[in-house]
Amino acid sequence: MLKVAICGGSGYTGIELLRILAGHPMVEVTAVTSEKSAGRRLRDLFPHLHTYGSMIYEPMEKERLLGKAELFFLALPHGASQEAAHYFFSMKKYVIDLSADYRISDAPVYESWYGTPHQFPATLQKAVYGLPEIYRNRIRKSRIIANPGCYPTGALLGLLPAVRNKIVDTGSIIIDSKSGASGAGRKADVAVAYCEVNEGFKAYGIGTHRHTPEIEQEISGLAGKKVTVDFTPHLLPVDRGILTTIYAKLSKTISQDKVFAAYHAAYKKEPFVRVLGPGVYPNIKNVRGSNFCEIGLKLNARTNTLIIVSAIDNLVKGASGQAVHNMNIMMGFEETEGLSSIALFP
Repeated sequence: MLKVAICGGSGYTGIELLRILAGHPMVEVTAVTSEKSAGRRLRDLFPHLHTYGSMIYEPMEKERLLGKAELFFLALPHGASQEAAHYFFSMKKYVIDLSADYRISDAPVYESWYGTPHQFPATLQKAVYGLPEIYRNRIRKSRIIANPGCYPTGALLGLLPAVRNKIVDTGSIIIDSKSGASGAGRKADVAVAYCEVNEGFKAYGIGTHRHTPEIEQEISGLAGKKVTVDFTPHLLPVDRGILTTIYAKLSKTISQDKVFAAYHAAYKKEPFVRVLGPGVYPNIKNVRGSNFCEIGLKLNARTNTLIIVSAIDNLVKGASGQAVHNMNIMMGFEETEGLSSIALFP
């Protein structure tokens, strides 16, 4: 059994990790940390996690945690993961960081968007961006993974075949995403309070959202040249889920059938990506609680535009489920272990 620790186990992504790993046959959760909840039992705070019995949250004391686990999931706030990830990695442990601290490979770019310098650039250069559909082979050989952000996951999976096959003009990409309120994290914040979110629908972070450089970094890698995008996130009055609609001008004459063929070829062996049929488009309800990404396509010949729609659960494929998928690849487990059987929510 692989012994794992979850650092930051009382936030939404930490709770989802606990939910998913409760059904993983190859894993034992041996430690869970929370600064605010240290000393309290998991099941007292989250009764649905009853399978963890009398397990207690403990403080984030790295030296004490070191001997308790072989792999560390870091579900910590941005900035707080830098030192923890470096420490556990330097002590020869496996690390999967769910924050943004190791996603952006260029330290100055990270600093310009997150407002703090990266203190461990050498470790940053060793981190592998954890999108299995692109970097599976690198993930398999790595000991430190930067788990992708939720918005970038939906956007990149939607764009990957179109960019790789040079179907679209990468200078024309517009990404329009809508997320449930859990994307803001489990915290007291008036902006995501029930009365503020319920019956509302708004855009935010227009042109300034911190996932923008992450999206641009990975699309640039796929395109082989620098790409910038227009990315606008919106807040939906739902708990979870991200629906992303992407618009990009065609770079060549191509039929809709050939576009679908390119997407099916790209994802035919991927266990968690579903390309829907013509005229069928994703609904966040259909991926809720799962590690799936569903993709729908429409070629608008009238405007010479490819319209791509993707749907994911921001807490699973957009965070914790993807982290478990990365763990499975790193440890040589079956990729779907612990993920294919997690129940969809009604």
